[in-house]
Amino acid sequence: MRLNKNLFLLIIILPVLSCHQPTVNSKKQTDVAGNDWRRQFDQTLPLLGHRNWIVIADKALPQQNAVGIEYINTNEKLLPVLKYVMEQVNASVHVRPIIYRDKELAFITNDQAKGVKEFSDATQKLFGVQPVQTILHDSVFTKLDAASKFFKVLVLKTNETIPYTSVFLQLDCAYWNAEKEKQMRDSMNKK
Repeated sequence: MRLNKNLFLLIIILPVLSCHQPTVNSKKQTDVAGNDWRRQFDQTLPLLGHRNWIVIADKALPQQNAVGIEYINTNEKLLPVLKYVMEQVNASVHVRPIIYRDKELAFITNDQAKGVKEFSDATQKLFGVQPVQTILHDSVFTKLDAASKFFKVLVLKTNETIPYTSVFLQLDCAYWNAEKEKQMRDSMNKK
């Protein structure tokens, strides 16, 4: 009987002890997630290719239920994230970015959103001579929705709170272009 009582206590106490988790500071967890985004991005970039998308998103960009969309919380402002992503994509040998911006951004004043002018100037500096296409915000979602049905869309969520500042990078092949594709197709059609 005594053995059964001890066994009973062990059965009750052991699960309680094993379930006890030390309290973790939630800010520290956020910081870990924020610092980890670069590693996650660096691991994902080599897997991305032609027709994939990378979105560097402001804080309000909604999470969608689309199957092909992956979200990473950077816990940083948009400019440092954009700078890092542009450096990595531009240095890659397999992809180059086709850059899209929201058309609405050009019509927002500093009175409406403090810092918007400085932000726009800073992003233009990051893009350098690379062409930037501007389209209406809702049109971008149409493109992302269509792409995510077949291809991965990677969203890097930032803490940016200036509206319409998200940057959308449609990836294209860095070592093949439309002219080479046309030449190849023309050769195929001749045979």
